[in-house]
Amino acid sequence: MATSESAAVDFGDVEWDNRTDEMEATIDEWIDDLVAAIEDARGTERFTEWLEAASAFHEYSYKNQLLIRAQMPSATRVAGYNAWQDDFDRHVKEGESGIYIWRPKTITASKCPHCGNAPGYHPGNESLDCPLGNSEPDEWDEDPDEWTRGSILIGFTTATVFDVSQTEGEPLPELDCSAQAGEAENMTELLDTIQAASDTLGIDLTVKSPEEYDHKGQGYCETSGDTPSVVVKERDPAAMAGTIIHEYAHGILHTDEVNTKAERDKREVEAEGAAYIAGRRLGLDMSGSAFYLASWTDDDTEMIRDRLKRINKAAKEIVAAIEE
Repeated sequence: MATSESAAVDFGDVEWDNRTDEMEATIDEWIDDLVAAIEDARGTERFTEWLEAASAFHEYSYKNQLLIRAQMPSATRVAGYNAWQDDFDRHVKEGESGIYIWRPKTITASKCPHCGNAPGYHPGNESLDCPLGNSEPDEWDEDPDEWTRGSILIGFTTATVFDVSQTEGEPLPELDCSAQAGEAENMTELLDTIQAASDTLGIDLTVKSPEEYDHKGQGYCETSGDTPSVVVKERDPAAMAGTIIHEYAHGILHTDEVNTKAERDKREVEAEGAAYIAGRRLGLDMSGSAFYLASWTDDDTEMIRDRLKRINKAAKEIVAAIEE
């Protein structure tokens, strides 16, 4: 993937018929490069590069985060052509080229209450995990006409967005970066909000004084019960906030117990990655984050893809709960 020190990718010069293939190839190339570099420092740099993109564009999929950075490494905030006009009273400058991303392609139809797909998606689809199987609708005891109608994902198509630097007009609303400013009062308020988010996330949170805390490290997450349980040591609000977010990530991602150190090391990278994305989004200083990517050495490309997807999803969930 292109960085600020290398040439950016330009999908606008690619023929429309080949554009989707080129977009996928760019993502594949970046992930393949990450896999190849996992055991050296370059792998950590690549991984951190993606984490930065994920924190800036946390509402997007990991694929779109990579595509945005590949085409415009300097991008900080993106939106569609009409969204800039309608939501921000800004206009895309003449001659600016769009940043290509993936957009869900949907239809409105009756949704199966069991699997969420349209009735016509069942017949002949042997891979469909649904109690109705892959039979014809006229063989069902249920009447599809009585199902709730809704939006159903049928694939993806390309769309374009533009960075704020490509627009002009009314100033953007200022983002709340009070936590990053390091003001003690604001940091304490943010910590209170982070702690309150445990209810939304469905995670039990306990804060213990240094005298009460009897575990190694600064916090831990237990997942053996019905509800994930996080325990952290009380200390400096900023450091404590980062620990809680890290343990929240464990509670979301790792609800089963593991017995091997190798797997625990892999999961530590996932949790720290999700915490980095969420923490940066909230204005926390995450410069002390450590990513021991060598633990992923035996993971193939598909496993790495799955890890990136899971990390991004967990970070989104944490940020949404806190911002709520």
